[in-house]
Amino acid sequence: MKKIRMTTWSVLLLGVLACSGKKKEEKADYPNLPQAPTDKQWQFEATPMWADEFDYEGLPTPDKWGYDLGGSGWGNNELEYYTNSIENASVANGKLTITAKKQSMGGKDYTSSRMISKGQGDFLYGRVEIKAKLPAGKGTWPALWMLPTDWEYGGWPQSGEIDIMEHVGFDPNVVHISAHTEAYYFKINTQKTSTKTIPTATTDFHLYRLDWTPYALRGFIDDVQVFEFVNEGKGYKVWPFDKRFHILMNVAVGGDWGGAQGVDESAFPAAMEVDYVRVYKMIDK
Repeated sequence: MKKIRMTTWSVLLLGVLACSGKKKEEKADYPNLPQAPTDKQWQFEATPMWADEFDYEGLPTPDKWGYDLGGSGWGNNELEYYTNSIENASVANGKLTITAKKQSMGGKDYTSSRMISKGQGDFLYGRVEIKAKLPAGKGTWPALWMLPTDWEYGGWPQSGEIDIMEHVGFDPNVVHISAHTEAYYFKINTQKTSTKTIPTATTDFHLYRLDWTPYALRGFIDDVQVFEFVNEGKGYKVWPFDKRFHILMNVAVGGDWGGAQGVDESAFPAAMEVDYVRVYKMIDK
């Protein structure tokens, strides 16, 4: 029996050594396996690298903004038709106003605007600040958010989405900050989300901010941190946020979430006002 035990332990030892050798070989053969980054406490430049102060009159400047157009429902069964009309997106008195109106167009009963910086403002890492006052009313669904410019990892949600601010009118003054990826997104109830009640979200301007580094997405409201999503180092399915993104600002009407408790037609026109948008470059280390 003693000889048998010794033989067994010898076999087990050889197996452990073999597995250890295999792991070392795998690491050597695949040096680019994802690894969780360390937080280098990145800082951001003091002067914006890209900004719109809305210190002019008329349509939003085409040097910085384009539009998503149409009434496709946008994947959420939304009720608005997005236009590039000055009736839906206009600049005056130092601010941008995005207005959702009860107005028939393209088979939809509402019009609004969905502004995008794609092609004029595309960013990889940095600090994004947007000072805004949100619309009130059941059925409104304003958002300040970011989408990938190049969709290098595939369609939504594979290439990711960053929601700097979302608000639905049936739940007034509750502000949501979220991130969506293939592994973490709302349709499978795994999205990374934080909420904060801002009692004056629809009556006063508040500062919505994203600090985006290789280590984490961090969301702030009036410079108080509300949200953090740390890069787990498991590849794009969890962290596709190593590619260029651009900014979107819109007021949707109804939809799967915004219209979950119906739409109050008397709430329209409903407007989101934006004081400024500023993007600061991350100082690399």
